[in-house]
Amino acid sequence: MTTADLTHTLSRIRVVLVGTTHPGNIGSAARAMKTMGLQDLALVGPRHFPHDDATAMSSGADDLLGRVRVFDSLPAAIADCSLAIGASARLRSTAVPPRPPRAIAEDLPAMLAADDDARVAFVFGREKSGLTNAELDHCRWLLHVPTNPDYMSLNLAMAVQVVAYELRLAFMGGAVEAAEPASPPATQAAVENLFTHLEQTLIDIEFLDPDNPRLLMRRLRRLLHRAEPDADEVNILRGILTAVQKRVGPESGSR
Repeated sequence: MTTADLTHTLSRIRVVLVGTTHPGNIGSAARAMKTMGLQDLALVGPRHFPHDDATAMSSGADDLLGRVRVFDSLPAAIADCSLAIGASARLRSTAVPPRPPRAIAEDLPAMLAADDDARVAFVFGREKSGLTNAELDHCRWLLHVPTNPDYMSLNLAMAVQVVAYELRLAFMGGAVEAAEPASPPATQAAVENLFTHLEQTLIDIEFLDPDNPRLLMRRLRRLLHRAEPDADEVNILRGILTAVQKRVGPESGSR
């Protein structure tokens, strides 16, 4: 892969920091990204930004800070991405198995080579508490850095650096030949619309009680995230849901 190709490919990877408390960590994360060629940094609800501490800690990556986009919600920050990967310091009891950064990075070159429009988001949470379960629900893959179990303290910018290094290493491995996909990956926005449509349909057929939903939608989210439906498959599923709603009654329909 040429330098120009590497730069273009890495530009399609977004780092999303959610609820960052200390502006210096934003600057340090920007520095970590720039050293590895990542260019796209997004923030969700930062406590302080822009801020002089962010600029100082960026150590020359202030051009990257100047391109930062700030969002009110995680779904908005990843809506145009084909894949969102949530970083978690804790091994949680979840149907989505956590994977180390290297294993994830090695899967991405073929995916991005197969679709020129695909974008990937790596989502990092708050310094003290990380991402909530609700925020991880928006991520199809789960990333876990296998730190020393006796001392698991990993600074936010350090975590970004580890991931950024593994990404650069993976993409420097050479050109990847990939077959043309039958359909492009579904965007996060399309998948979220599918979940909304699915939930409403389950309510319409009285399978889901909106006053007592329990964990049904979370389990269904995990099931569909594991399936990784492409754009055509999402459209097929929504077509099925629309047909079901029409059978239920004229008052139902695609929301």
